[in-house]
This record gives sequence, C-alpha cells and structure tokens, in this order.
Amino acid sequence: MRLLLIRHGQTPANVAGILETTIPGPGLTALGQQQAQAVPHALRAETVDGVYASRMVRTQLTSRPLADALGSSPATVLDGLHEIEAGELEGRSDPAAVRAYVETAWAWGSGDLDPRMPGGPDGHEFFRRYDAGIAAIAATHPDGTGVAFSHGAAIRVWAARRAVNLPEDRSRFGALDNTAVVILNGDPAAGWELESWGGQPVGGTALHDPAAEDVTGESIAQLE
Repeated sequence: MRLLLIRHGQTPANVAGILETTIPGPGLTALGQQQAQAVPHALRAETVDGVYASRMVRTQLTSRPLADALGSSPATVLDGLHEIEAGELEGRSDPAAVRAYVETAWAWGSGDLDPRMPGGPDGHEFFRRYDAGIAAIAATHPDGTGVAFSHGAAIRVWAARRAVNLPEDRSRFGALDNTAVVILNGDPAAGWELESWGGQPVGGTALHDPAAEDVTGESIAQLE
C-alpha cells in the first residue's frame, strides 16, 4: 500500500516549545487551521482511499478539511497513532526535559527499544501500539492509499525504524514541520520503503513559523 503520514497542524504547545502529549490535548492555532486547510489541495494528485487520525484533537482537526473534500468526514480515529507519551516530562520546555525526551525517542528509532521515557513507555510499548495502528490501515487498504494524521516524534521515530532504505545514523531523523508528509510504500509483512520525507508544511514555506519553539519537529542537530 501507499502510506502518507501527515503531522498535525500547529498547536499552542508547538509555538511555546512545550512537551504536550496528553489525550485529547490542545487544538490548533490560527496558523494550524490554515495549514490544515491547505492539505486537500496539496494532495490533489493522490487517490486517497482512507483518512485516519489519532485520538488527539489536533490530528482530528487537521484531518477534517481533507475528509470533507473527499466526502468521507470524519476521519477514522485509531488508538495507536497518538504521540509518544512524555510521562514525567509532560508540560516541560526546559532543555534538560527536551533532551531527555528526544534522546529516549531517538534511541528507539535507532533500534534500542529498552530505554524508558521517564514515567512513561519504553520503545517496545511504543512500536507495539503504533505498528498495530498502521497494520489496521494496511489491512483495510492493501492495494490503496491511506492517509494517517499523527504526530512529530511518533512519525519520525516510527518511520526512521521501519523504513528499510534510510541511513544508519542520526540523519534518518529528518525535520518534520506541522503538516509535513512522510510517504512510504509497502506493508507490515514485506516492510516499508521511504518514498519521500517532506520537512515543510504541505502548503509551502509561507505556512512555516520560524519563531515557534517546536521541539518535536526540529532536526536533532538543532537540539544539540
């Protein structure tokens, strides 16, 4: 199948650089709403067979314009697609908390699933639930195209580990702005091959906010 993983539109937490992973979580900023409205036009060349979102409000709001345009509103909500839980780091924006979150998640994406997010899940738990969400989409559209609205850290870590054609270094963790798209082809049994990793919003650089302290969307080099 063809799988498009789209990060949600901008939230107030993205602007402030806060680790915000609670469910249902915050909605979108005014810019986030504009980013969401740009998605249908950006995907006009795609034949979309299904639209999915996590249990978090921000993905459901971001998915709405596309689902409306396709006449399939609302998006199907799947349990496994939510953001990597911050545990004891929830609500923090200080450099120590951000580094602990990022380094733990990046360890999972590099193949070490044993480290546990402070007060939260380990990599085994994350991949188990995210794999299950992706498997549900693949089972429904084995020969089609599924669009899943998910989250910055979750998409980056899952794609970094599951795409078979990425380099074995930190460059695999590309930046992922709000409404940026990662496209993969394959299935859970045969594996996934990365087609493209678009770091910018689907509506173009005009919808990028350079002032936002977006800790789960920046390149890892920016956090070092």
